[in-house]
Amino acid sequence: MSYIAKTIPVMKMRKTLLGLASATLLMTSFASHARAVEVQEVTSDGGITAWLIEDHLNPLLTVDFAFKGAGSATDPEGKGGLANMVSGLIDEGAGEMDSQTFRTEMEDRSISISFDAGRDDFSGSMVTLTRERDTAIDLLRLALTEPRFDDEAVERIRAQVISGLRRAENDPGDIAGKAFFKSIFGDHPYANPVSGTMASVSSLNANDFREFVRHAMARDNLVIGVAGDITAEELGPLLDEAFGGLPDKSDLPAIPEVTPKFGGIEVIQQDIPQSQAVWGQKGIARKDPDFYAAYVMNYILGGGGFSSRLTEEVREKRGLAYGVYSYLADMDKAELITGGVATRNDAIGQSLSIIGDEWQKMKDKGVSQEELDNAKSYLTGAFPLRFTSLDNLSGMLVGMQMQDLGKDFLDKRNTLVEAVTLDDVNRVASELLDPANVTVTVVGKPEGDLAF
Repeated sequence: MSYIAKTIPVMKMRKTLLGLASATLLMTSFASHARAVEVQEVTSDGGITAWLIEDHLNPLLTVDFAFKGAGSATDPEGKGGLANMVSGLIDEGAGEMDSQTFRTEMEDRSISISFDAGRDDFSGSMVTLTRERDTAIDLLRLALTEPRFDDEAVERIRAQVISGLRRAENDPGDIAGKAFFKSIFGDHPYANPVSGTMASVSSLNANDFREFVRHAMARDNLVIGVAGDITAEELGPLLDEAFGGLPDKSDLPAIPEVTPKFGGIEVIQQDIPQSQAVWGQKGIARKDPDFYAAYVMNYILGGGGFSSRLTEEVREKRGLAYGVYSYLADMDKAELITGGVATRNDAIGQSLSIIGDEWQKMKDKGVSQEELDNAKSYLTGAFPLRFTSLDNLSGMLVGMQMQDLGKDFLDKRNTLVEAVTLDDVNRVASELLDPANVTVTVVGKPEGDLAF
């Protein structure tokens, strides 16, 4: 988790309003069924490639992009939180414009530019009205190639990050998540929090930020997705304008290979009335042929909200917790099936026991045909709703490229889900689920014995 809050909240509101405006018209085209979506591959004269979905229903344009391998896992020793700090600073003034001037220009023109750092990658997004796209592209160019890292902005963002880290010291969810990752990843960079530590963040300076930009942001690790009111012919020159000034090659350390270690229960004592638990086991790669069977299986187990077995057993039948969930996490160097629950100290033991029983039951007995049919019906019916905002579409285009899913993924995805059979799900559940090797981290003051 990263801790950066921008000082002009209206920016987030602007982006939300732009998204809602686009959703209103896009719903007409997409909500009833997934129409055939044409994904175009556009290569500029300068050799920069982007995937594009044209949609001229609304005068909006969204651009999402990512720099592969440039996330917090590459933060140098002692400089944890570097990528995260850059994500908060890179749009805080660029070129001749200081922070206030830069952000006022965006606000006055209803332009949103934002950045984010994950463990594996560094990403960004731009949303603009069509009439302002030239200005928006120029501001994006400046942020990527001429960030200022002025003292005032650095100290303001640093204070925000440190404030978030200080709050996290007493937040059971943050404590549990960090301890869980440390438990399974040990000395690997994935074990380090994206936001760093108070000591590491305090030591970062403008030279560190400039070095990150110089080494991490280049054309060879850049992935771009564009959606909205623009043609392929119009997009090419804008790609060169926004990204053409980046170096040809990135210079980043490779994230080392890792085999997570699973098993055991760790309790971190905290004098609070409610315990927070995080658990996980080995997962499945996105490219694995059995991924969709695992995806459907997890929906039935804990990913389907009120439709899941975990919610039914823990919340609906027994009222032990407000929410309980599981999900598939696919990082570049590791795959997890992980989940969480929060409940009273006197109920956490029973909750974990029930969750473990459901894990074992699905492994041993699988799912029913009715459960499978209901899951596939929801997963295929809900998929078109992801198309109801342009920033969702451009973000999906980036994800499709990052995961090498192919330009036809939007058209074939539901077919892949529909093709999952009962035998597929039950075989994968039997092979993948491993309740004997689940790591559990509990923060709170749990009462009684704990077992998964």
